[in-house]
Amino acid sequence: MNSCLYECSVMHARFSPRPHRFLYRIFLFAIDLDELPLLHRNLALFSFGRRNLYSFRDGDYLPTGEPLHHAPLPPATSAAPLPHRAPETGNLKSRVLAHLAASSPTLDLTGARVVLVTLPRVFGYLFNPVSFYFCYDRTGTPIAALSEVTNTFKEMKPYVLGPATRTNATPSTSHFHPSTGEGRAGGATFTLRTPKHFYVSPFSDVDVAFDFALRTPGKNLSVQIDDYVGTERTLTSTLAGPRSELTGARLAWFTLKYPALTLRIIALIHLHAALLWCKRVPWFSKSARSADQRALYRPHSSIVRSATTLSSAHPSEAL
Repeated sequence: MNSCLYECSVMHARFSPRPHRFLYRIFLFAIDLDELPLLHRNLALFSFGRRNLYSFRDGDYLPTGEPLHHAPLPPATSAAPLPHRAPETGNLKSRVLAHLAASSPTLDLTGARVVLVTLPRVFGYLFNPVSFYFCYDRTGTPIAALSEVTNTFKEMKPYVLGPATRTNATPSTSHFHPSTGEGRAGGATFTLRTPKHFYVSPFSDVDVAFDFALRTPGKNLSVQIDDYVGTERTLTSTLAGPRSELTGARLAWFTLKYPALTLRIIALIHLHAALLWCKRVPWFSKSARSADQRALYRPHSSIVRSATTLSSAHPSEAL
């Protein structure tokens, strides 16, 4: 199987306005989306589209068939409207490829494969602060990546890292050998700095920049996301760890080692939010800047109400 597990360390370090750091251990699935039926058949603890200890549902990810909240405006220099994009429907792999193709029309996605690094539902409960999609062409060369960020309000925003963001890829090290992980440690890295325009934490404003460094997974997984305010790095988050085979025995062992993992992740997020509040780190209200929360799916009622109010009071200012 191409699919595997990664046992990882997650580290967050905040540099300003108050220092704060924590480290914890988790494990993640790296799922070749073509292998979901195979995983469903071969793993007693994992199901695709059905309830189980670990359950994967297509609809939990990349809901590009749903309305986009505060879609991008046309450039200020252009009077022409943005071209209409039909909702991207179908199974998850189809939606991923359609989303990448819309962002990078020159990509050749014929025969492409998609590997999703994520944590599926555990005991029916789902929460992923971020999931990563790595796309490979028919020869196994990494050609694009996508980072899907989810906040505690269950809003989602995808960030595409297209071919122009790829670095450090050579024919000898970048090809996709997922069954062994060989030859991939020095593979491609996708890097992008882009405005966030998304409410991830009440202790970070929505107009800071995300700086992504996503390395194609191989013998190890290694990704990093930094926050920047202008040229100042204010926060860094890293996720790194070695590859393990995805077998029933290994999955059972990780279940015992990391019980109720999704609940643990959401509990840790709230614990450290309380610690930051105790440190008097400035707090930002979600509804205060609804117009700056753009291009996201499943918007929370707080920004939907704010957008409706703005549109009624000042139609020319509404996005």
